[in-house]
Amino acid sequence: MTANFQVIVEPEDGVFVTYVPALDFVSTYGATREEALERTRELIAGYIEMARKEGVTIGVPETGQRAELVDLAVSA
Repeated sequence: MTANFQVIVEPEDGVFVTYVPALDFVSTYGATREEALERTRELIAGYIEMARKEGVTIGVPETGQRAELVDLAVSA
C-alpha cells in the first residue's frame, strides 16, 4: 500500500522537526531536512504497522485532501 501523507517541516534550534497531522501529529526530527523526512517516512511506516497489529484502523488521507497552513495575527 502506498499513501501520501502531508508532513509539516519546521526548522527549530538547528534541527528540522516534522509533524504528521493525519497521524495524531506524530513527530520526529533530523539534523538536515532530508534526514528528518527519512525518519518521518520510517515513523509513518512503523505507525501503520503497529496500528495493523493492534487492529486499529487509521484514516489514510484522500487524494486531493490538503491541510492548510495559515498565519494568524492575534492581538494580546
